[in-house]
Amino acid sequence: MRNRAKQMGELMYIRRIPGPNTVKLPDGRSMTRADLPPAGTQRWVASRKAAVVMAVDAGLITSDEAIRLWSLSKEELDSWRAAVSQHGIAALRATALQQYRG
Repeated sequence: MRNRAKQMGELMYIRRIPGPNTVKLPDGRSMTRADLPPAGTQRWVASRKAAVVMAVDAGLITSDEAIRLWSLSKEELDSWRAAVSQHGIAALRATALQQYRG
């Protein structure tokens, strides 16, 4: 591929994204941007919300970047983070909302 690009007079660039490529989570696992939901996700299940919360809390992405990537409100992201902080990831399930509200 590289030789072909060179023959065609094209240059190949790797897009550099600011911030870390990998972070270590408190449980010892590693997380990368590939572990995050696709930008523009509209159907939010607990596992996707949890991935975003873990990425923000671990410093993989900023909260501003998360808000922009997934069109979230600051209040929405803050509520996810508070739910995980107070009750754990199970609090992000839609069926658990009423149980943990209050």
